Amino acid sequence: MKSRKKLILSVIIIMIFNAMLISAMQGTRAATVYKSGSRGEVVRQIQQKLKDWGYYKGSVDGIYGEQTTAAVKSFQSKNGLKSDGVVGEQTLKALGINANQPGGGGGGDASKTNDLYLLSRIISAEGRGEPYNGQIAIGAVIMNRIRHPSFPNTLAGVIYQPGAFSAIDDGQFDQPIAEVSRKAAQEVLNGVNPVGDAIYYYNPKTATNKWIRSRPIIKVIGKHVFCT
Repeated sequence: MKSRKKLILSVIIIMIFNAMLISAMQGTRAATVYKSGSRGEVVRQIQQKLKDWGYYKGSVDGIYGEQTTAAVKSFQSKNGLKSDGVVGEQTLKALGINANQPGGGGGGDASKTNDLYLLSRIISAEGRGEPYNGQIAIGAVIMNRIRHPSFPNTLAGVIYQPGAFSAIDDGQFDQPIAEVSRKAAQEVLNGVNPVGDAIYYYNPKTATNKWIRSRPIIKVIGKHVFCT
């Protein structure tokens, strides 16, 4: 009887130790940062994203060198992040990369969470003061761009495309996310689209670009004109 109790106790101790070890390993992995000298698939993903958006001109070779560091600093500075050239959790999130998923590109629930976060931020920044349906419309335009051959084919790529959204440049993107914008983003991700195939929108009172004013109009919601 005593030997059986000792065996059970030993098994319990081993299980507790294994659980603690797994937890520690997960915590270490979540805290991984990428910086000069790092190598691997996630570095390759970082380089490719930055190259697609015009920040990086070097080879996508998975080696984190001086050019990658400079590109990361530029991206961080442009998007209100600490410009230290080190890719940690916040910079990975801004890039739309989930390094804890196989392939480093995100997937499943984690990918959906990242999409909701990014879409909520841009809707909140671009749609501040707009009616709820107008905020949904902004999100729909962004999702339409992902499917359009003239734009990047990822949510992060569309949002961070240089010059695409004034909110990225003027600091609005870094402001707290309005709860109504989060709800609008969730509706958009669920398939709600009040503007059809629109891939552009503008405020006719402030827009100075003659080309955008020449685009076929689909709908006017709030202060924005939505067009193709």
